[in-house]
Amino acid sequence: MDTDRRTVLGAGAALAVAAATGARGAQPVARAAPRNYRRIATEEAWAIPEQREAIAAIARSTWNNLDVRNLRGGSSGAAGGPMGATLSALGRRMLDVDGERLELMDRDGVAMHLLSLTSPGVQLFAAATAVSMAKLANDRMAEVIARHPTRYGGLASFAPQDPAAAVKEMERAVRELKLNGFIVNSHTNNEYLDQEKYWPILEAAEALDSALYIHPRSPADTMAAPFSDYNMHAAIWGFQAETGTHAMRIILSGVLDRFPRLKIVLGHMGESIPYNLWRADHWYHYRRGIQQSSLQPSDVFKRNFLITTSGVEDTRVLDYCLKWLGPDRIMWAIDYPYEESAPATRFMNEAPIPDADKEKIFHLNAERLFRLPAA
Repeated sequence: MDTDRRTVLGAGAALAVAAATGARGAQPVARAAPRNYRRIATEEAWAIPEQREAIAAIARSTWNNLDVRNLRGGSSGAAGGPMGATLSALGRRMLDVDGERLELMDRDGVAMHLLSLTSPGVQLFAAATAVSMAKLANDRMAEVIARHPTRYGGLASFAPQDPAAAVKEMERAVRELKLNGFIVNSHTNNEYLDQEKYWPILEAAEALDSALYIHPRSPADTMAAPFSDYNMHAAIWGFQAETGTHAMRIILSGVLDRFPRLKIVLGHMGESIPYNLWRADHWYHYRRGIQQSSLQPSDVFKRNFLITTSGVEDTRVLDYCLKWLGPDRIMWAIDYPYEESAPATRFMNEAPIPDADKEKIFHLNAERLFRLPAA
């Protein structure tokens, strides 16, 4: 594992202080211990063997869309891609809920992981397979939470390929399994949730008072060509472009006029949407006659959306998002195991914001939104 850049910079700063004071043999400057916040990480990936095996079969096929290319590159957790014979360290961490994951949580003072089936979830499968896989994954998640009720919550999967079956599974997941919300991995068959055929899913989430986390996947085939080079289809750019596009379709379509109490969560500091809200509002009013939503984009975003910090450990970005949304609409996340626990924890520990805001971001907002047990 590479040396953490901030550790190197911190050590360099300590040496510079010693040199400046001329203190021979001076001891390193001691850091104050971080406050003992309760920490709930809200975008933490998890897998079951059956999902991994089914995805591996897809990766061995001749299908060559961007998601499958990404899986062949190894993101499914198999050495050399899904066709590899042995699990990589990433894959082992994805499947684990009883060993190393808990050890790292204890080491870094993380109280809970909110688990979700790793992207692309069940959304690459044929409808019947997706329905059964979502049900199996939700059953397994409930079993994990039952084993570790103080350490894990979970977001339920469903199969958008079959909206009626999706609604049935959403109701079962919340009412019977007591899961804490829902996860969808952006588009399904190159379609988005603003389309009327998917409105029953949005209606069910609102009626169940359960948040819907829209998680990234690679861009849809309809927008794939510019992302096919330079690894642009993945986290470096394509994930946020795809997921942000999905969210903006929902915002601009007016569908949230129909479901005003629906809560939607976006990771990665809002998938770039907060940085475009001023311009979106400007053009919403400039072209008001053709807009579908009754509210300007920033008002929809501030009413219906929350964001998490997953995979963006930059205090400048955090400060900007706090100015737009306030501390009640931001939650902490690690994005484990795609991101490491220690740097994500240190980022929020050291963020130059009031302790009251840290308490909201670290755990209070997640407890409220996902109905997670308080300490």
